[in-house]
Amino acid sequence: MDFIKSLIDFLLHLDTYLDLWANSYGILLYAILFLIVFTETGLIVMPLLPGDSLLFAAGALAARDTNELSVGVIIPLLIVAALLGDNVNYFVGKTLGNRIKMRERILFFKREYITETEQFYHKYGAQTVIIARFIPIVRTIAPFVAGAGSMEYGRYIRFCIVGAVLWVTSITLLGYFLGNIPAVQKNFELVVFGIVGLSILPIVVGFVKKKLQRTQP
Repeated sequence: MDFIKSLIDFLLHLDTYLDLWANSYGILLYAILFLIVFTETGLIVMPLLPGDSLLFAAGALAARDTNELSVGVIIPLLIVAALLGDNVNYFVGKTLGNRIKMRERILFFKREYITETEQFYHKYGAQTVIIARFIPIVRTIAPFVAGAGSMEYGRYIRFCIVGAVLWVTSITLLGYFLGNIPAVQKNFELVVFGIVGLSILPIVVGFVKKKLQRTQP
């Protein structure tokens, strides 16, 4: 419970935390941001880290006159972090995929998750790797399932690169150009809720559709 409270506080006050870290750690803040993005995308057990809002807050901090962060460093650095995380997740999935298929489940991962995701990839194509990048939790699970399923690495990595570039660049620049508007600064918590809400909207819509399909005769 304490962990969840701390995570929520961190999520809602990212701008404050980044300011504190910049004052305390200086250039090491780059390494902290790299580690957070890598962990969210690379470790299947850490899907709740605030990737979208972190990028937005980092972009906003880079736009300030204090020069605590450089947007020219943040964007390529975090693209690399996201790609490294995806690759770790993909190959962990490739290693454990056959075991899950044989054993029904490992930890919270069920065999049906792989089957359903493979069907989704087959129906909509590998471009879903790009779409998944913009959806919290899904962007952590998708590389694992791609590796555990039947998606060939060469095909996966092409879409993975495009997704990482679009995700990091778009949200960081959004924070860079909008994050220091006074109204945004005063209502940063609402902005975070808005970012998270828009990000999880596809999950909610998909869940509702699935429920409606099951209730139809």
